[in-house]
Amino acid sequence: MNQPTKNNKNIEQVNYDIRAREVLIILDDGNKVGPLGRNEAIRFAEEKGLDLLLVSVASNPPVAKLVDYGKYKYEQKKKEKENKKNQHITENKEMRLRTGIGEHDLEFKAKKVREFLTDGNRVKISLKFRGREVVRPEYGKETLDKFFSYIEDLAKIEKEPQLNGLFLDMYVVPKK
Repeated sequence: MNQPTKNNKNIEQVNYDIRAREVLIILDDGNKVGPLGRNEAIRFAEEKGLDLLLVSVASNPPVAKLVDYGKYKYEQKKKEKENKKNQHITENKEMRLRTGIGEHDLEFKAKKVREFLTDGNRVKISLKFRGREVVRPEYGKETLDKFFSYIEDLAKIEKEPQLNGLFLDMYVVPKK
């Protein structure tokens, strides 16, 4: 009965929203008061000019903390915003090559992969074989090695070249 339902699991219980009969109060300095009855605990919080925020429902008795709820919500939003700002989602980019690719084309594609790596993205380099080329995967490996020589100052190999159907795939990630 003291535990929140699945629908309101993330809703914070403050003051009169608290359904527990008794709560253990933690003060700002870490001292514990209680256990006190719910109404008595709310009265205690109001005397201090603060709100009663339920921190742990699972313990017996449930644990509540004295906080200024407006300030608490503001700080939570601020932390959430900061975490969102610092979070970088790495994307998987792909560059496709062929065994008979020209030197200039290889350099141009390497330049694009360098941009992906400087943005912090993981890059899949796929070399596609056509027809009978697949029986000679060493040619593809040669091309991938040559391609990697253009980007090795920025990248490290995450997954060595591996034959996957008609593709020879290699994954590279930015060096840290």
